[in-house]
Amino acid sequence: MSARRKARILAFQALYAWEASKSSVEELLSLNWLDQGKLSQMDEETLAFTRLMIAQAVENATEIDRRITRHLAHWPFERLKKVDLAILRMGVACLLFQPGISPGISIDEAIEIAKEYGSEESYKFINGVLDGIRRDLESERMRQPI
Repeated sequence: MSARRKARILAFQALYAWEASKSSVEELLSLNWLDQGKLSQMDEETLAFTRLMIAQAVENATEIDRRITRHLAHWPFERLKKVDLAILRMGVACLLFQPGISPGISIDEAIEIAKEYGSEESYKFINGVLDGIRRDLESERMRQPI
């Protein structure tokens, strides 16, 4: 498993914990919730990328949730499964704040995490929402003056 995939999984887990227990950002970023044996095996680049994704998602949760909500067809935001919401928040943060990473890679990574941690249908749902947000972002960029 790649270092970036590990970082994304850790970010997803932190965002799940944040939603479930309303842990503070400081707690999430400290990674103290992670098994210390696993933590000691992680390289600094992986940990830095994990912390970056967590911070981007939490600090911009209002904007991220607004974008997610726009792509929920006949489904209230409050009814989203916490696992799906955490994966979506991580994926949207990547799409919004990591322009150096291909949107396709960000979406594919979220889909793979959904297949592993979500329900049987999660990956399809997450793919649809993230792809809609990707298209919105492309349209927004096309409308920006040069």
